[in-house]
Amino acid sequence: MALESQAMVEENTAVSADEKVWYMQLATGQYDLLPGQFVNIKVDGVFLRRPISVFDSDDGAVGIIYKVVGEGTRRMTDLREFDEVEVLIDLGNGYDLDAAGDKPLLVGGGVGCPPLYLLARKLSEQIPAKDITLVLGFNTKDEMFMLDDYKSLGCNLIVCTADGSFGKKGFVTDHLPEVFSYYYACGPLPMLRALVNTIGTNGEVSMEERMGCGFGACMGCSIQTIHGPKRVCKEGPVFKANEIRL
Repeated sequence: MALESQAMVEENTAVSADEKVWYMQLATGQYDLLPGQFVNIKVDGVFLRRPISVFDSDDGAVGIIYKVVGEGTRRMTDLREFDEVEVLIDLGNGYDLDAAGDKPLLVGGGVGCPPLYLLARKLSEQIPAKDITLVLGFNTKDEMFMLDDYKSLGCNLIVCTADGSFGKKGFVTDHLPEVFSYYYACGPLPMLRALVNTIGTNGEVSMEERMGCGFGACMGCSIQTIHGPKRVCKEGPVFKANEIRL
């Protein structure tokens, strides 16, 4: 159920070398969100809210990471500490932590990486962090963000760039472990398709789609699944990999 809340900006900072990716922390009161859920932020001067996945959530604070790609996200960079924003929270279904097994694999691409931070942090509360493998992929070194935060989790971290400017050269599918119990993924559709074609469907993927309302009323973000159309904002954004048509 979507909850409308007034949130206060505690931080809003560029976190990539090219300053296109930003981190924002919002004080939302008593709400803690689940890995894979998202918030929908009202931006002054823009009709539709901006759906942004949750990077971290704890003690009534929600951290999000967003990329400046249009007028709405550009206006978000103007928000300063103590500014108030209207936000819908507790949106979408998150990842199933109970399915992880003893050696889960987390795979993210670009601005699809953020939900995996909270997921890895929560998983490390139930299994040793060293048994969690986190594979993050970016196009170039300049597009990377928050690596120190991911390193602090203590997981087996693999970072790759398509151009080889940092870490391992290539795509995430080039650097996957041979053994894992279950996988979780978030990233662009070509990456998800390549991942499923490479390692099968024993996992979950977070889907992206343009959203209108963000809570299931308008049907604008529907995708095709083996069970018929489903809404990314309501039945997703996380789906079983064997359920969706990639």
